[in-house]
Amino acid sequence: MTAIVTAVYGSETAISNVVEDLISVGIPRDRIATESSARQVAVTSADAAEPEVTEILKRHQPSQINSRHVA
Repeated sequence: MTAIVTAVYGSETAISNVVEDLISVGIPRDRIATESSARQVAVTSADAAEPEVTEILKRHQPSQINSRHVA
């Protein structure tokens, strides 16, 4: 299965830092989506990588974080 983890941040700087951290641990850029107007980052990953992705997103103190699983 696949996990989609979404987090909302208070600034564009936080979003940039999150994206850099995700890429630095090997998450492909095409698996990372950002929405500037909503200040949101969404990461699509295998279920096995979800805990690592969630931990990276939490490092940057999101105001909200959610995950869902899709087939």
